[in-house]
Amino acid sequence: MTDQIANMEIGISTFLETTPDPKTGEVMSHAERLRNAVEEIVLADQVGLDVYGIGEHHRADYAGTAPAVVLAAAAAMTKNIRLTSAVTVLSSDDPVRVYQAFSTLDGISNGRAEIMAGRGSFVESFPLFGYSLEDYDELFEENLELLLAIRESEKVTWRGGHRPAIDNLGVYPRSVQSPLPVWIASGGNAQSAVRAGMLGLPIAFAIIGGMPESFAPLVALYKEAAVRAGHDPSKLQIATHSHGFVSDTTEQAAESFFAPTQAQMNVIGRERGWGQSYNRATFDAARSLRGALYVGDPEYVAEKILLLRKNLGISRFFLHVNVGTMPHREVLRAIELLGTKVAPIVRKEIARLEAK
Repeated sequence: MTDQIANMEIGISTFLETTPDPKTGEVMSHAERLRNAVEEIVLADQVGLDVYGIGEHHRADYAGTAPAVVLAAAAAMTKNIRLTSAVTVLSSDDPVRVYQAFSTLDGISNGRAEIMAGRGSFVESFPLFGYSLEDYDELFEENLELLLAIRESEKVTWRGGHRPAIDNLGVYPRSVQSPLPVWIASGGNAQSAVRAGMLGLPIAFAIIGGMPESFAPLVALYKEAAVRAGHDPSKLQIATHSHGFVSDTTEQAAESFFAPTQAQMNVIGRERGWGQSYNRATFDAARSLRGALYVGDPEYVAEKILLLRKNLGISRFFLHVNVGTMPHREVLRAIELLGTKVAPIVRKEIARLEAK
């Protein structure tokens, strides 16, 4: 088992939400949210968090259309924290440009960049960049193949069905890390788990509902596929991404997080035809010990993370803050508590268990 897996990494993920404030109705500008994100990354680094990820979206209520640019803005002001997309919608992007953007980030950060590649549950990027949803799966498979070829070799020869061929051309700049880390992101798709395992790539599961322990069969599929492909299972990295919030008390965390979460989940629910509205009972059930919401005081959130590690064997945990717009000072406090209170509890307990 590598030190990274033994110690486990804890960090933040965000979509750079600019949703209406549930109390005032005011909408933060994209520019302000982008500047806030840089401040969050700097604080996350200062309090000892391991990773900060920004998800790519192309809609009015999110400011994260260009994660690598935002991460690069913070790279020169940070020292240790890893900087990743969460996710890059690879199906509707050019793998050459994706590699170039993140290898540039890798250079600025001196080897702290990562790519989390996914197909995306939001599909606004497809019509925006001229892609058909009928090619949703095929685009991802081809683009992932090309991205992995680029990171392995300076000169690339490649041919696919949706992008012009490349004939022995170089892609620059090259990353500091060799190879540049690429994760596969999945919302719980068995095919994605098997693909990641066969390629020997780390995987990140988005767990935003139900019971996280129900992802255990997908973890098993991932590991089985890796072993069949000849990869060392002890070196596999597994991450999860879950909504949550940390405050000084559990009651304060729940009260702060509920209204913005309800507002945004209902927006998405209407868009996707979920039918039932998101209410306080749903929220409270999800923040129970076996639920998918990591909302509470530092001790409670740490307990939930440790249970998640026990059930799924994760090596990295992303707390998604925030789901809807929240006061910036409260978000900064949550990041501070995650780094100074939650992470030390988790690391100390893991060290104790590993020493047995």
